Amino acid sequence: MGLHHRFGHRDLLRCRFALSPAWETQEAVRTLNRPDRQGYHLPWLRRIRAAADGLDLRPLWLLMPRRGHSTDFISPPPSGPGVSFEEELALIRAADPAAAREDMRKALACTPGALDSEAGRALLADPARSVQELADLIERAWSVLVEPHWPRLRALLEADVLFHTRRLAAGGLESLFDGLHPDLSWDAASLTLTIERPSHHERVLGGQGLVLMPSAFVWPQIAGGFDPPWQPTVVYPARGVGALWTPVREDTPAALARLLGRARADVLCALDEPSSTTALAHRLGLAPSTVSAHLGTLHAAGLLISARHGHQVLYERTPLAIALASGDPTVS
Repeated sequence: MGLHHRFGHRDLLRCRFALSPAWETQEAVRTLNRPDRQGYHLPWLRRIRAAADGLDLRPLWLLMPRRGHSTDFISPPPSGPGVSFEEELALIRAADPAAAREDMRKALACTPGALDSEAGRALLADPARSVQELADLIERAWSVLVEPHWPRLRALLEADVLFHTRRLAAGGLESLFDGLHPDLSWDAASLTLTIERPSHHERVLGGQGLVLMPSAFVWPQIAGGFDPPWQPTVVYPARGVGALWTPVREDTPAALARLLGRARADVLCALDEPSSTTALAHRLGLAPSTVSAHLGTLHAAGLLISARHGHQVLYERTPLAIALASGDPTVS
């Protein structure tokens, strides 16, 4: 039993990571309706609750059953590693009405009574209009639920990608897959990646490869099963989600502040995970140009290393910087 992704030799060369603002948006919508998924996100829920109350998310919730098929066209797998929300929204709006109707019908059929409900019948009666109305609703959900927090979310997701690409470099696909989620298993003999499920489903990748997508809001589950024409994709919980909404710490060591200057020391201490200039600027409430200048100085001093991910450059502390930020000279 389970969801089986069957690899060919070409697929082994076409595994890649991607981030999706639209996916995070629809999963944030789902989280609002799923108390079992809210634990780590309670600080976020408190921040967005008043604004979220102004959204009527019932049409989207109707297409997000607890079990079974969820509508794919409202959160299509990303076409590239650095796709923007605006690009994804344009793809949603361009969905073929006939295909979207069948996609919605399959989702509605997974919730008892949904197909025959007034709202369900309305979604299916005019799929072209439904596509545009759902896209409008997703756009509003993005602006209220996710966009104000996207720099923080993106920093978490980019840090996860950097971590797992290093696992891939060190141990290959087997090491990578074994570390993504307990429900995910890799069989090297048959070249099959399996997500544990109560039902059986197979997807032959056929040379398309597999997109691996970290998500903050999918926690604690793992998602897959995108059927053609969508790119085969596995969505897994990003590392560090438990600390996602933790306030920026304010305990920069006084000695380090005297050594580097307060602002530069704050930048160094904020790098608990690899982050971009934009994400750090958002966290610290500083101008990106100011943070960029501090990062350049810290990098030149040998306290940071950098790595490019898509269009972003991520900065990470060196062992010496970790020791300085912790105030413990024994850290290595």
